[in-house]
Amino acid sequence: MPTSEELLAKTHRPAEDVLRLHPFYHGKIQIAPKCPVGGLSDFAIWYSPGVAAPCEAIHRNPELVYEYTNRGNTVAVVSDGTRVLGLGDIGPEAGLPVMEGKSLLFKYLGGVDAVPLCLGTKDPDEFIHAVKLLEPSFGGINLEDIAQPKCFRILDALRKEMGIPVWHDDQQGTATVVVAALLNALKVVGKEMSRVRFAFVGMGAANVAVYRLLRVAGIDPAQVVACDNSGTLHRGRTDFETRQETCADQWRVCTETNPDRVVGGLESALRGADVCLAFSASGPGVIRPGWVETMARDAIVFACANPVPEIWPWEAKAAGARIVGTGRGDFPNQVSNSLAFPSIFRGTLDVRAKAITDGMALAAADELARFAEQRGGDWAGVRDPANG
Repeated sequence: MPTSEELLAKTHRPAEDVLRLHPFYHGKIQIAPKCPVGGLSDFAIWYSPGVAAPCEAIHRNPELVYEYTNRGNTVAVVSDGTRVLGLGDIGPEAGLPVMEGKSLLFKYLGGVDAVPLCLGTKDPDEFIHAVKLLEPSFGGINLEDIAQPKCFRILDALRKEMGIPVWHDDQQGTATVVVAALLNALKVVGKEMSRVRFAFVGMGAANVAVYRLLRVAGIDPAQVVACDNSGTLHRGRTDFETRQETCADQWRVCTETNPDRVVGGLESALRGADVCLAFSASGPGVIRPGWVETMARDAIVFACANPVPEIWPWEAKAAGARIVGTGRGDFPNQVSNSLAFPSIFRGTLDVRAKAITDGMALAAADELARFAEQRGGDWAGVRDPANG
């Protein structure tokens, strides 16, 4: 078994490689033609004068745009750079490597062409207006790395006002994968979704969406104690009560969950919990091993902050957690939206759906969990440490 020092050293390697390879390739995506070009004469078909014919056909019947162009297989990955990974508000230019990476995953994992678009505004109304103007060119919109609470308003507005699917991967994609991971992790530890207690660590875009989807999946809000950097959420949180217009989701969690009115910080929320769902500040040290020790037997810990989880997985296991997942692809048990969004958009675009509903997300979670179970005894990486 590698030592904790060796494991820690391994976590630094991706950053070292990336700073060498990104400038070598000048990014990681490009646009390439999909049609054959045998010579200059072919441009008369693919461009002028031949291109006028499909233009006229689409003008007569706008639905033909999906037959004559790549619109039906093209997604815009749109961000303002205000909540990039665990890095915070670093701006649209600094967020562009992430959007390029997202576009790479779309193509590699789903066969979907994606265009990274980082907008030079922090104003939610300008953002909404800009994205709405993009609709004629895209089959779907993937919102990414937008600070809360405006991310909720932007998503809700665009889903209502656009005729193509709009998806916020930090919300809906994360929630879908968490549900899938929970389904299988709970099987491993022999517990039922309806009987476990959840500790939510962080109540930003990710965990708000996880809570919403788990509610749709049937959990009782009484099973939940949530916590942010100001403490546990309960009816006495006047900071959210006085900001219900901008923090409606967090205030809903305050009023629906934590019936015993557990107060305090993360330590209080984790005590006795069966499942920890952490999407908070980049760690390590946000969650302490001693707090994991107070969780229920056969605890599940998903420490999903990026780029560094709230607690190192080997520390959580040493503290007694039976299953540990993180958001990183270089650790076992990845709980990341990259497992879901390429295939969800693939199916959505193929059927020309106008929206991606909670029902579709739950169906995707069920299928992802079933597929992982089919893959074999390691539950697609959700290994039981007791059995190696």
